[in-house]
Amino acid sequence: MTSIDGLASIFPQQRFVRDAAFQAAFESDGLTAFRAKPLAVVIPESNEEVIAAVRWCHDHGVPFVARGSGTSLSGGSLPVADGIVIALNRLNRIIDLDPHERIAVVEPGVVNQHVSNAAGPHGLYYAPDPSSQSICTIGGNVAFNSGGAHCLKYGMTSNHVIGCKAVLATGEVVTFGGRSVESVGPDFTGLFVGSEGLFGVALEITLRLLPKPEMFHTVLVGYDSLQAAGDAVSAVIDSGLLPGALEIMDALSIEAAEAAVACGYPPGAAAVLIVELEGPREKIAYERERLDQLLVQTNPFAQRVAVDEADRLSIWKGRKSAFSAVGRLSPDFLVQDGVVPRKRLGEALVRIQQLSQQAGIRVANVFHAGDGNLHPLIMFDGKQEGALHRAEELAAKLLRLCIEMGGSITGEHGVGMEKRDFLPEMFDAPTVELMDRLRRAFDPKLIANPGKMFPGKEAPALSSVGLHPLEKAGVISRE
Repeated sequence: MTSIDGLASIFPQQRFVRDAAFQAAFESDGLTAFRAKPLAVVIPESNEEVIAAVRWCHDHGVPFVARGSGTSLSGGSLPVADGIVIALNRLNRIIDLDPHERIAVVEPGVVNQHVSNAAGPHGLYYAPDPSSQSICTIGGNVAFNSGGAHCLKYGMTSNHVIGCKAVLATGEVVTFGGRSVESVGPDFTGLFVGSEGLFGVALEITLRLLPKPEMFHTVLVGYDSLQAAGDAVSAVIDSGLLPGALEIMDALSIEAAEAAVACGYPPGAAAVLIVELEGPREKIAYERERLDQLLVQTNPFAQRVAVDEADRLSIWKGRKSAFSAVGRLSPDFLVQDGVVPRKRLGEALVRIQQLSQQAGIRVANVFHAGDGNLHPLIMFDGKQEGALHRAEELAAKLLRLCIEMGGSITGEHGVGMEKRDFLPEMFDAPTVELMDRLRRAFDPKLIANPGKMFPGKEAPALSSVGLHPLEKAGVISRE
């Protein structure tokens, strides 16, 4: 094994850390079921230091994992036991914010919410809003193509990243896209977003900013059953309305949120639906009338309309706190993010309840209902023998349910470590092979976040002698 002492020439002692107690904070991400201790953690404070670290790793064949706040829920930022962690939190500058072009250029360690805070005085904001937006970083959002409650109307991270400067796993520094939403040629920016750190490390990210909506109309609706809430989502979408957000929480997640933040959701609800319209005042005045008529037809037993911004934020506080709040009900839980077609949402919720009862395991449901992105939280006590295994078996059944219904194994959390064995169940062998060839084009030595996404043991790198990496992978041809 190559000694990593050579990194000491790049980083001062206080930012080249091998202390076991310090490294413990990096052993896992939001999916604590997986743990690994890296050889060292390096803490760069400039692009140049990141580039130097990646080039050193490439030259010496040492694997690396780039990490922000560690909020990944799929084991995507899990360290490699014989590699290093490149912690990017100190690369947290907003390099440029241009209100006229409506863009922000940021470093990967910038916290998601901080972009909107900086853009706010100019009447702008950054649309993707994961539940962890107060702590998650843009670099991690890029790696996993994060979404959030408002992705139904505004799309995922990939819809808001228009340019990226990155260092590939080979040490090559590249620039994809630019400051314009219009581009010519292959969309390498779109390819890089969602690559789960398998291509390299983002250094500077150019984000598209949007004007703040003139007004919001936020409604909290209570239902006697999960299926009724799911069917209400289908009714709203079928009507032609396009809300900014459509979110559902079930009774267990409501119980947890109430205990954590006292959000004032209707007592006794089997499920609540949050619908938020946003846009120009005249448009919202028309759409809210249509929405009110639709909701009456879905037979809710309770309805609350936010009367001001504080009331709106209190409604959202319950939803945003749901993941962490479930910790009040269970010492451990697994979070899935499979996707089903919206038309089958009600059916999927019933099946999840059935599978939960059959397994004897409680499952709290929180999800982006508008795009069918389920977030079942599978509760267990890791101190009980076999409890994690039983929870993982149930998680597997839920993922296969999504595949059977024509959906996806992941909506925004990524494949990471957790779902890599399900990749061949969703895609055929030639498609998985193409993904692997593409990955190797950017990282022939397989040192960038190895062990993630692809099932089984990583195979040796292919020889690239005489060929450009993209030619070797069959992605481009000189013919």
